[in-house]
Amino acid sequence: MNLKLKEKIKESLSAVLPITGIVLMLSIFLVPMELGSIVMFLTGAVMLIVGMGFFQLGAEMAMTPIGEGVGVQISKMKKLITVLLTGFVMGVIITVSEPDLQVLAGQVPSVPNAVLIMTVAIGVGLFLALAIVRIRYKISLPLLLIICYAALILISLFVPKEFLAVAFDSGGVTTGPMTVPFIMAMGVGLASVRSDKNAASDSFGLVALSSVGPILAVLILGCFYKPTEAAYTLTDVATVVTTQDVARVFAQGLPLYAKEVLVSLLPIIAVFLIFQMMTRRYQKRQIKRIAVGFAYTYIGLVLFLCGANVGFAPLGSYLGKELTGVSFRWILIPIGMLIGYYIVKAEPAIQVLNHQVETVTNGAISVKMMNRCMSIGVAVSVGLAMLRVLTGISIQWFVIPGYLIGLVLSRFVPDIFIGIAFDSGGVASGPMTSTFLLPLSIGVCEALGGNLMTDAFGVVALVALTPLIAIQLMGLVYKLKTEKRTSTGTAEIADDCDAIVDLEEGE
Repeated sequence: MNLKLKEKIKESLSAVLPITGIVLMLSIFLVPMELGSIVMFLTGAVMLIVGMGFFQLGAEMAMTPIGEGVGVQISKMKKLITVLLTGFVMGVIITVSEPDLQVLAGQVPSVPNAVLIMTVAIGVGLFLALAIVRIRYKISLPLLLIICYAALILISLFVPKEFLAVAFDSGGVTTGPMTVPFIMAMGVGLASVRSDKNAASDSFGLVALSSVGPILAVLILGCFYKPTEAAYTLTDVATVVTTQDVARVFAQGLPLYAKEVLVSLLPIIAVFLIFQMMTRRYQKRQIKRIAVGFAYTYIGLVLFLCGANVGFAPLGSYLGKELTGVSFRWILIPIGMLIGYYIVKAEPAIQVLNHQVETVTNGAISVKMMNRCMSIGVAVSVGLAMLRVLTGISIQWFVIPGYLIGLVLSRFVPDIFIGIAFDSGGVASGPMTSTFLLPLSIGVCEALGGNLMTDAFGVVALVALTPLIAIQLMGLVYKLKTEKRTSTGTAEIADDCDAIVDLEEGE
């Protein structure tokens, strides 16, 4: 086996193992489960581990070089209209190819799937074009974010409450495993041709702005569609007795996800082929490497999605229903926080982002540090999601103050942290959120007899919100430490991100 692949699978093992252990402990002490269901879950966990390993290596070999190449080429375009059109088309193509969006579209009542998908795709396309223009013309990211989120908050006041959670969720699902590696690499490519000191920090922010677009677009759509009830269909845990039964269930699901991922990858492969014919950028050896990367990406996503949807999703809804039956149902909040802390590490796109951050900052912001901040942020968000389901508090009371806090913090932290923070919000809410945390939330809501549209939906939005606050707080600590060092004369620091290492060493 490829040594690099072994390394990636080892990383995936350390990411998936904790959440697997938590579920097994819950099955022993709080929610007894049949042995067959446990075997289903463990099989799904193995597929997740192997799938994540293949996907991460595939993204590194294919998505990253293509994204960087496209970014460099766009930066060389002289006409603004060409830049805008290219950014828009790229945004639409990669959004339509995102598997998570297909899942969300199928769960929203009163809105045709095609309408919701195209609305989200247009939103991403418009704001990806805006993000490219921002890097090209060195426009302030905090300023754009303040304007965008102010518009978002204003429009949300006029949208039916049943549509709010879905709208904010849509911003999270669009930045999944298919789009994040490509968009992140595109940002690096766009910034690489610049030689100014802000180039590194400006390479981040594409995912952040691309996440705003679909929220805004779906909120506007909500003014025309009036969903009153959820159409979410929970998947029951399959009845399995023997290992043959387990194999049969996964064998039935595997072809479906193989087709789904193939359809998702084809537009990106088409983009690569067209790009290569127009620019002749890649040599034969690089093309072969990218082709192998696409194959790894395909295998990885098929295994990951099958494991997550067949093995994890049914168990998530089952746990949600059963945990509400315990005498002290408020235990859902700490349990949710514990699950959230570890489950974010199993998101395939998270590791892509974290490695990208470490590379761009020359190791100043480490993978370990990013994982810790993301875990804390998502733990808080899942705890808040469980609180919402139990109490029925409107998502507006969390999302609007949360984004306001994030925007206020952006005025006080170094620019590089702003881009990373807002990017991380979109990246955190990936397949594991939609296939485990959302079913968990919906299972709890159904058991309590709550409104799915207003109470259960929104967990994706909260998962996308809290990491951007957590990482900016990390940036604020960094800034205070560097200012203290400067004032005491122990170090001469001037916008040097290498000093962030001290945060880790001082722990």
